[in-house]
Amino acid sequence: MTVLKELRPVMPILIGASLMLSLGMGVRQSFGLVMPSLTRDIALTVSDFALAMSVQNLAWGFLQPVAGAVAVRMGFRPVMMAGSALYIAGLALFSMADGMMGVMLGGGILVGMALACTASAISLAVGSRAVSGPLRSFVLGAITATGSLGALLAAPLGQTLTADIGWRAGIVGFLVLVVGMLPAAWIAGRVDKLPLPPTTATQIGNVSARTALAAASRSLPFLVMTTAYFVCGMQLLFITTHLPSYLAICGMDPSLGAEALGAIALFNVFGSLFFGWAGGRWSRLALLGGIYIARSIVLAAYFFFPPTPLSTLVFASIMGFLWLGVGPLVAGSVAEMFGVRWQAMIQGVAFMSHQVGSFLGAFGGGLIFDAMGSYDLAWRLGVAMGLVAGIVQVSFALLGPPPKPATA
Repeated sequence: MTVLKELRPVMPILIGASLMLSLGMGVRQSFGLVMPSLTRDIALTVSDFALAMSVQNLAWGFLQPVAGAVAVRMGFRPVMMAGSALYIAGLALFSMADGMMGVMLGGGILVGMALACTASAISLAVGSRAVSGPLRSFVLGAITATGSLGALLAAPLGQTLTADIGWRAGIVGFLVLVVGMLPAAWIAGRVDKLPLPPTTATQIGNVSARTALAAASRSLPFLVMTTAYFVCGMQLLFITTHLPSYLAICGMDPSLGAEALGAIALFNVFGSLFFGWAGGRWSRLALLGGIYIARSIVLAAYFFFPPTPLSTLVFASIMGFLWLGVGPLVAGSVAEMFGVRWQAMIQGVAFMSHQVGSFLGAFGGGLIFDAMGSYDLAWRLGVAMGLVAGIVQVSFALLGPPPKPATA
């Protein structure tokens, strides 16, 4: 009853943040579905498309700390509304692209800028601000879980429109979905009226952005988490960008790519809820390392054998369970280490590392395929790096030094 009493007044904020995240991430995760027909139609290579998606991730990553800092100064609502408008503009330009410039500017740069203002770092910071510490981990898991449902709508819609009408229609379908981000962002922006929760002795209070960044740069647990987060981005973007192409090369039905992305989205709901719950009970940093190790094992098992429809859906389901569970764990770790005032900015710094890894996963995978005619080297590198990152993360979480005060 106490939980319901606390959640009831902030439920519109949490729903708005979840819907904004769901639509934005669902559409973005489905871009790979239009790659085969788009590259044929306007004479681009796989690596050209991968480069545009990689630039999207770099723009998203490098602007994420900026968006978080602006949200502290101006409020979350202006940042989220601007991001939603940028997303609509980016998809409109993307749908009219006749060459690399349109794909890069629309689907790459503008969508990347939009995600920096609307995606996980911002939406989870909104959730952290809205609830108290005991409920935070579960709420962050719930936002991440509902935020993954957008792919269940975006993936089949994009696949159907692309197959029946063409890739431009698929992107227009994405654009229609993204319009719904505007009212969601407005409602989630009510969080600006809520007071900040009190900070502990090890967290950051009312300090400048420079002081907050300096505190993060001196935190060894944060630096280890941020470095491992790099490998997380590399693995995930390799899969979302190249799995549909890999299945097409192997002669699978084109609809299997959309089904796989849908399975990832569905099982991500269960994984996000589980890891949000688990993060309130066990070491978040150790759980992160466990996710990276498990992902690497599953990735190796799938790509070692020729794909079948069954193996692909099983792979997608397991990966989906392990997919965005890192979101509530990273966000909860940052809030616990530093407090919620500068959470969006500091989490954005960690996410910047994630997006550099995403760049290498998407673009590097395309380069390796163009050079070697297969994805073998790409997935082997992803597995090896994931195992190393996971083992280091778990070892530090279990054996590392206790946290020190965040401020000097």
